[in-house]
Amino acid sequence: MTPSGAAEAVDLADLSSVAAFARAWQGPLDVLVANAGIMAIPDRQVTAEGWELQLATNYLGHFALAVGLHGHLRATGNARIVVVSSGAHRNAPLDFDDPQFVQRPYDRWAAYGQSKTADVLFAVGARRWATDGITANALNPGSISTNLQRHLDDATMRALGAIDEDGNIIEQPCYKTAAQGAATSVLLAASPLVEGVTGRYFEDNQEAAAVLPDQADRVGGVAPHALDPHTADRLWEYATRTIH
Repeated sequence: MTPSGAAEAVDLADLSSVAAFARAWQGPLDVLVANAGIMAIPDRQVTAEGWELQLATNYLGHFALAVGLHGHLRATGNARIVVVSSGAHRNAPLDFDDPQFVQRPYDRWAAYGQSKTADVLFAVGARRWATDGITANALNPGSISTNLQRHLDDATMRALGAIDEDGNIIEQPCYKTAAQGAATSVLLAASPLVEGVTGRYFEDNQEAAAVLPDQADRVGGVAPHALDPHTADRLWEYATRTIH
């Protein structure tokens, strides 16, 4: 939404659309929530820049938007970037040798998990903007029934226990409502409790603990590969070369 209150369209998979949106923005920007996402695209698709679609949409588009709006965020003096990631990041470190699945077989879940690792690394890499008064944190909203699952076929949904044999949604006790899922985003966007905090990963309204190698079965937590500052800087440089 623009400063005037009007909604404007932006296609995060199209860097020209992102650039046009950023150029049109006027005035300071207090909070940028990187919330858009796609999940488990069945077949490998790429953008005009050659990026695998999930990595492009979930990470690169948001990165390019934040870079394009950097001056407006800096003008606020205490702006916040909130990056919506996923617990799926734990299963997929970023593969710098083949991030676009050119050489390795495409796997929709590996591609999704990698894109969500990139989201956390984006927040870590944004520590370079701390001197501009900009903080950035990532989060896992939890499991929620939304249109994010629209690319999953019925067989997969049944295997996940999400629908019954007749295609009816099965209410999961571990699932959150949309409002509950948004709670951690709201905390990071507005709460004084996280004033000045940057480069962290949150879930259930609190900072998540790192998952150790022998804790693979643990529910929740953040993988160390998503918090590594050297990897974050490498990804930042990789993405910067693409958007310029």
